[in-house]
Formats: sequence, structure tokens, C-alpha cells
Amino acid sequence: MTTTRRDFLVTGAASVCLAAAAAPTLAAVSTPRTRRLRIAHLTDIHLQPELEAARGFAACLAHVQTRPAVIDGDVADSSPPDLIITGGDTIMDAFEADMARTKLQWELWRKVKADHCGMEMHSVVGNHDVWGWARGKAGTTGTEPLYGKRWVCDEFGRELPYTSFDRGGWHLVLLDSVFPNEQSYIGRLDDAQWDWLERDLAAVDPATPVIIFSHIPILSATPLAVAGPTSPEVGSIQIPGGRIHVDGDRFQKLFTRQRNIKACASGHMHLVEQLDYQGVRYLCNGAVSAGWWKGLNRGTDFGYAVVDLFDDGTVERRYIPYGWTAAT
Repeated sequence: MTTTRRDFLVTGAASVCLAAAAAPTLAAVSTPRTRRLRIAHLTDIHLQPELEAARGFAACLAHVQTRPAVIDGDVADSSPPDLIITGGDTIMDAFEADMARTKLQWELWRKVKADHCGMEMHSVVGNHDVWGWARGKAGTTGTEPLYGKRWVCDEFGRELPYTSFDRGGWHLVLLDSVFPNEQSYIGRLDDAQWDWLERDLAAVDPATPVIIFSHIPILSATPLAVAGPTSPEVGSIQIPGGRIHVDGDRFQKLFTRQRNIKACASGHMHLVEQLDYQGVRYLCNGAVSAGWWKGLNRGTDFGYAVVDLFDDGTVERRYIPYGWTAAT
């Protein structure tokens, strides 16, 4: 077949038109995001000698390290986590426990970790990790060297109950959200930690995404699900300050200034939730112990969360049951 000059010009013009028509489509194709970090978030372990909790926690650690989650059936994306973050309430309870019982629980924690965990681990302080604040029940005076958060900080190998570090192009912040309130506790930060947090975030490159881990949720709808009425006559509900941060408005003002904060992950409520608000993803990530090792908690299974952090600042979470059933 012989191509004439006219044919060439017509074909060439059509090619240009086709290219022009295709250009918007090509421009609309986005660059695939890349996962930079995979975190296993194991919260509310409540380790104790009873109810085979040690075996349950060991089974959870084995699942994290050897049976990673397959995402939407994609076996190619089933790589294990890069690190573990425990989300508080590591042991069953030190808040009301005496020294002997608290020591027993922390010894069990160290043994299960040594025997069953070969991964990098960082930990958040939970209300049940704090020793002796309920003095009448714990038999403490407040003058003991390990009183309060000193014991849990020693177990976690750091001086302060909060910390931060960089990994995989992300900045990770681990807060201490538990503070005394009469004979109980409340969710908030004190002035010293607020000062530290603002200085820590100010030092982060604005292009670096940030995820914050706390034990008590900074923002969550789960406290509404378990809230009780103040009185039938008033028709209102009551949410204790121990279930959610009471300084949430201060966090919102901080997040408005600090636009690289992409997510906040918590535990405490033993429920699974995702709440997206003003550009921040809030994740409540269930419980390793479910209902304190006695069974499911409001339908939430024994499990842990896999949290994926991407180079574009996005965050995805899956809740993974690890196959445990309550001891009978």
C-alpha cells in the first residue's frame, strides 16, 4: 500500500487530535503511593497469670510475626510489620494492686516478650500500668520509689512516660494520656508534656507526616456507645473524663496549626472505630485481651491492628483477629 502526502497529513492530524484527547486522561493518572511503614498496634493486653492470658499474648505475638494480614486478597502485600507498638494497659492492673501482685505481672510481661517477640517494640503507658494511685486498695503511701509511673517507665526502658522517634519517613509520637483525678484518673496532658509536644512537633519538617499514639482516645465516638444517663428526667448522657481526652479542643487547635499530623491511634475502649475529622484519621484499635480475656467485648474479637503508613501521608488500618478463644 502506497501512502500519499495527503494520507500522511490526515493521519498525522488525527494522531495529534488523538494525543490531545488522551492528554487529560494521562494527566489524571496519579502516581501510586508507596507504603513506608507497617505497624502492629497491640493495645490493652492486660497480661495476668489467670485465664491463660500469657498463652494468649504469646499466640498474638506469633500471629504478628508469622501470619501477617493479607490485604484485600493481595498476597504480595502480606509482608510482616516493621515494628510493634503496644498501646497501654500492658498488664492486667497495677492501679489497685499491691507490690507483690504488680511485680508478678511485670515479670510475666518480660518473660513472654523474651520468649516470643523478636521484633522492635515501643510502648504507650495505660491507666492500668500506673502503680498504686488507688492507695486504699494498693496499700501504697505515694512515697515508694516505684510509685505511679516510675515502675512502668523502668519496664519500658525510658526516663519519661512519653517519647517520639522517626521511622520510614514518618514521625511517631507516643503520648502519656493518664493523669490522676482524685482516686481515679483522667485523660489529658499536663503542662510539661504539652510544652514537650509542641517543641517536638515544631522541630519536625513540615513535609514529614506525623502519627500520634495515646492510650485514651483524643477524639472518638466509642465513649458515646458505652455512656450512661445522668438521669432519666434530664435525658442527657454522661461521659467520664477517663474515657476520652478532656483537652480535645487544645489538640484540635494544635492540629489546625500543625497540618502534617495525619492520624491518632488509641486503645482503652476495647472497641474498633475509625473517625475522620478535619484531615486527621482517628483510630481506636480494639484489644488483644478483648473483654479482659473473658470473651468478646461488645462483639469485638481478640485482635490487633495493622496500621500502614504511606509516603503521601495517608493511613490505612485493618483489625486482625488472631484466633484466640476465652479459656473455660
